[in-house]
Amino acid sequence: MTATIDTRPQGANPFDPDAGLAGIGTPPAARNSSSSAPRSSAPSFLPNGGVGASRTGARRGVITVTGPVGPRYGEILSTDALQFLALLHDRFDAARDELIARRQLRRQDIADGSDPDFRASTRPVRDDPHWRVAGSRRAPGLEDRRVEITGPTDPKMTINALNSGARCWLADAEDASSPTWPNVVEGQLALHDAIRGTLSFTNEAGKEYALRSSTIADLPTIVFRPRGWHLDETHLRYTDANGITSSALGSLVDFGLYFFHNAAELIARGRGPYFYLPKLEGYKEARLWNEVFEVAQDALGIPRGTIRATVLIETLPAAFEMEEILYELRDHCAGLNAGRWDYLFSVIKCFRTRGDSYVLPDRAQVTMTAPFMRAYTELLVATCHKRGAHAIGGMSAFIPDRRSPEVTERAFHQVAADKKREARDGFDGTWVAHPDLIPVAAREFDAVLGDAPNQVSRLRDDVEVGQHDLLDIASARRAGATVTSAGLRSNVSVAIRYLDAWLRGTGAAALDNLMEDAATAEISRSQVWQWIASGTVTDDDQLPVTRERVEAILLDVVASLSPDHGNRIEEAAAIFREVALKDAFPPFLTNAAYQGHLVGSAADQV
Repeated sequence: MTATIDTRPQGANPFDPDAGLAGIGTPPAARNSSSSAPRSSAPSFLPNGGVGASRTGARRGVITVTGPVGPRYGEILSTDALQFLALLHDRFDAARDELIARRQLRRQDIADGSDPDFRASTRPVRDDPHWRVAGSRRAPGLEDRRVEITGPTDPKMTINALNSGARCWLADAEDASSPTWPNVVEGQLALHDAIRGTLSFTNEAGKEYALRSSTIADLPTIVFRPRGWHLDETHLRYTDANGITSSALGSLVDFGLYFFHNAAELIARGRGPYFYLPKLEGYKEARLWNEVFEVAQDALGIPRGTIRATVLIETLPAAFEMEEILYELRDHCAGLNAGRWDYLFSVIKCFRTRGDSYVLPDRAQVTMTAPFMRAYTELLVATCHKRGAHAIGGMSAFIPDRRSPEVTERAFHQVAADKKREARDGFDGTWVAHPDLIPVAAREFDAVLGDAPNQVSRLRDDVEVGQHDLLDIASARRAGATVTSAGLRSNVSVAIRYLDAWLRGTGAAALDNLMEDAATAEISRSQVWQWIASGTVTDDDQLPVTRERVEAILLDVVASLSPDHGNRIEEAAAIFREVALKDAFPPFLTNAAYQGHLVGSAADQV
């Protein structure tokens, strides 16, 4: 195992190297001086169930398993896999903490009135017309991504997704997955078996599920989404070289276990280790992921550039750094995705205290044709194609109901219109949340793409998007969208019911004929917080949104929900009060809910 060495060509550029990008103005030795010594390839076996990474034989960090161990867990949490996780934490745990601190400072700056903008310090990267990302070159299975299905990685959903007929499957360990310990480990087991063609599943009623092919190259290409940088994994503990112990990082756990067990197998079977990267807020976070990829590939003897990542542009700060994010990941980057729901959440989070002109109307009325949302997606397509990257569209929340033709017809109509717009705007592919929507989306992209695998060559030189366009949040209400009492009640109801499902181990829930996940729950609770903080009045009845009003709605919603075995409605209500009704605004509802309610619960047991 060797230390990471930056072999990219250096260039003299006239801006601050610390504010600039890796590979520009900073010699490799300076960037890697703390990691220049070689690491031993032999594991250091430690007591108490932990395995540490070693450097020249010296004992260093250790990963300890503290969660319960179920059948076959040892196959995923093997000695070598834990050593690999320790290596990643040794290298990147402190850097991640620094980035999270930078996020908080930047978020406060925006809340205090400093608008995000395109960085002057990184303009040379944006102005350089020559560089391109790796894209789908030498990445089998990523050339044509016109329809991707999304979903969690439990065995049933894994089989259904891989049998769906989509071009790709976003195997989701993040927003569509409740991070219970069984979901984390057994999701890895399901992926492990699916890649090797051995996965099968029988439900409690005796129904059997099996893959339609044992050859992974015959099935949708797997693109795995680990948890974001902000989430921890409590069931694995990392003790650093100084003896300081903390929870492992969910992002490194998810990425590390999947990559360690499956990267070589995927390559041998005609695919590759492909990833979606969630919740990035800037190019430095992309740089950290690129360094993780380099270290991981070196450690396992896999050539650099084998990994391909698609970055979700789902935060407002990241929208101003799309080219820089592509540049940082250029040797490992396949494209960008318009993560629309988290993007709306980020807009609310950034501007939650900036007054009425930044208040978003009902979530259902904020469409993708709202000027500020259209600016975001148009810029994403233009940026991707300028640099040879795929632009992947987001997910319409409408889902069919096989028991209700009327609901299904409405979902088909809404999704078809959404995908037609994306295809015509230049997107190379899109997401759906239900197998029945695959033909609907495919028809719209087939009409534009024909036999071509993508439309990356279609440059959108006509797109001109500036700071004002991305920040014109008031454009949605100027166009007639409103804040309503029904929208307020819907936010409370969706948040409570989703949190109840999440606490019971389900991360993607069909509610009111919409597919809800953690991102839409975040919109629901953050809108309520913003409406209260801004003194917003609901347009239909001219009543202010107050804590007292929301509390009354909350009690009514809780009373209306039928109790059943394992119901966690009261806990869901308690979480909602913490994240929507208190003075402080938690950056993510999942952090407190995970630590305070999910870990150790019945859903968290093996």
